[in-house]
Amino acid sequence: MNKTKFQNKNIAYFTSGGETGIPIVFLHGFCEDSRMWEDWLEKLPSSRNYLCIDLPGFGQSELGGEMSMESLADAVAAVLEEKKIDKCILVGHSMGGYVSLAFAEKHGAKLAGLCLFHSQPFADTEEKKANRLKSIDFIKKNGHILYVRQLIPKLFAYDYSKGYQMEVNKLIYYATQYQEDAIIAALNAMHQRPDRSDVLNKIKCPVQFIIGRKDTAIPYDISLAQTHLPDIADIQIYSDVGHMGMFKSPRKTAKAFRGFLKIVDK
Repeated sequence: MNKTKFQNKNIAYFTSGGETGIPIVFLHGFCEDSRMWEDWLEKLPSSRNYLCIDLPGFGQSELGGEMSMESLADAVAAVLEEKKIDKCILVGHSMGGYVSLAFAEKHGAKLAGLCLFHSQPFADTEEKKANRLKSIDFIKKNGHILYVRQLIPKLFAYDYSKGYQMEVNKLIYYATQYQEDAIIAALNAMHQRPDRSDVLNKIKCPVQFIIGRKDTAIPYDISLAQTHLPDIADIQIYSDVGHMGMFKSPRKTAKAFRGFLKIVDK
């Protein structure tokens, strides 16, 4: 892993692939890190330039000051500056999509394309906000290890979780290694994030939506509600996928993303 400084803390990232085309930057979701992309990247063109970042507090990146989607977006911008990347394609999974939208709002000139991988631009509903606060209370009382053991299997469609325990258990193991404070900070940051649907409405670059009909974290109706917002939208819907399409349907989602790259490269 390589590291750069942001707010006097280390931000970790790794690169892979070649040097062809616009660099592609991957942002993981909540209670994940950059390792989640490793197998999926093998299904993408080896000639492209890939950059996978550990957001502050996750993976090998250190937790800095107060966390917000805006501060996480600035951490991403710091890595791009370190790598001298002026233009990129952002791929954000779940919370990584929230960060991507904050990045689009603050650093939109750097975006050539945006893929929202099981993500959406809307603020939390009141029910969702209440559940975030309940999760924080649960972690403070019971610890984060029990929390992530309950959280991560729910991200997969039920039959997949029962049938492929290796991937689920690997993600749980990674998540148990994170700082409890970082998980709480991320829950607070998601709880407080604003509606960014207007960012999608005004965005200048093509946007891809990867949507799972069995996604319980981003309900199907909410996923669909965003798809009309950008001028150029590539909409991919998978009937048997939950919140983790890069694991459940890696070939199909990778093929769809390769198609999106052709749209961006035009």
